[in-house]
Amino acid sequence: MGWIVLALVGIAAGFALWIGGIARPLWSFVGAALMLGAAGYALQSGPSLPGHPVESFAEPIEVDPAMTQLRESMLGAFTADNAYLVAADAMTRSGDTRSAVQAVLGGIKRYPKSLTLWTGLGTALEQHDGTVSPATLFAFQHAMYLAPQHPAPPFFLGLAYIRAGEYAKARPYWARALALAPAGASYRQPIADRLTALDAYLAAAEQAQTQAAGAASAP
Repeated sequence: MGWIVLALVGIAAGFALWIGGIARPLWSFVGAALMLGAAGYALQSGPSLPGHPVESFAEPIEVDPAMTQLRESMLGAFTADNAYLVAADAMTRSGDTRSAVQAVLGGIKRYPKSLTLWTGLGTALEQHDGTVSPATLFAFQHAMYLAPQHPAPPFFLGLAYIRAGEYAKARPYWARALALAPAGASYRQPIADRLTALDAYLAAAEQAQTQAAGAASAP
């Protein structure tokens, strides 16, 4: 296909020269330029290689709308610092978690004491690293330092542990988030529901482990 396209370019250039009324003595200069380009193409490209569709290296990542809504109900939706998290969400959906982290860091440079951004940085780092790394933990801990009575940092740190498969570590943070949530807050019940589901899972897992140990020790 590369050679065909190159030939079509040459024909189109010659036709344009003819239509434009360019003097024939100048055609040799244009022809030389085209030949030089063709030589460079032949040397540096792979015209004989078969074509194939281009595939993205990044895998799209689903951003849970329920978690986004819960975050905005806790931290606010129409704020200047939340705009950085909206941008980070878009980058995460496209699979570019590194750029998502950079977007939140850019917001922190402008709003260094933003509870919203430090909490969002913890989430962005967890999604980029795939685990609760020291950097992730530091971001959430700094958010808790900025607002020790706010339920968002412990809740989303617990969520990070859930996503990493460390369910037992998530439990105390979700319990703390529920304790800090005001009685009339719209997000209190969603936190309570998730904590109840987590407790049920941990109880079932403990029971299954006990039964397995008993079966292994039976004669």
